[in-house]
Amino acid sequence: MIPTPNEVFAMFERGEIKREELQSLMAMHARELIGEMEEDYQNPAAAWIEGMLARQAAGRLVWRHGRLLVREVLVALSEVPDFPPARYLWNASHPDVPLHCFLRMRREPVFRIIQLGRRGDVVDVTVEHGEAGRGRGIRRGFVLRRDDRWRLLVVKAQPTVP
Repeated sequence: MIPTPNEVFAMFERGEIKREELQSLMAMHARELIGEMEEDYQNPAAAWIEGMLARQAAGRLVWRHGRLLVREVLVALSEVPDFPPARYLWNASHPDVPLHCFLRMRREPVFRIIQLGRRGDVVDVTVEHGEAGRGRGIRRGFVLRRDDRWRLLVVKAQPTVP
């Protein structure tokens, strides 16, 4: 698994990699995005359906929990080490990127927020990621808590949720 762009920039700033390595790792991310854009061009109907499903799911999450909390949860999940969907969530903190862009309802690897609940400064979230077939994805639960700077951080990650 290649590091997320945030991890790549952090490694560069710490001096662990050189500029050429930074550029090659970012080029890998760019090629992946271009590949998905080409798939969308080849099958616009499937891309439109995927977009509509993601908009609907994001709208439901925003209606129930608020745009700010959903974005904070995505940012916290993007910082979980060895969490495959983090590669799609790395820029969730940017308010100009719509929330539906981070959800992958049918396109593999999927990323869906199954459950989101808040109790004071603790947020419980269950996500599904991986294969698209019903019941074939991996469900993981996370407990997030606010730190002293009031940022949400993952304090507990459950490996799989039945």
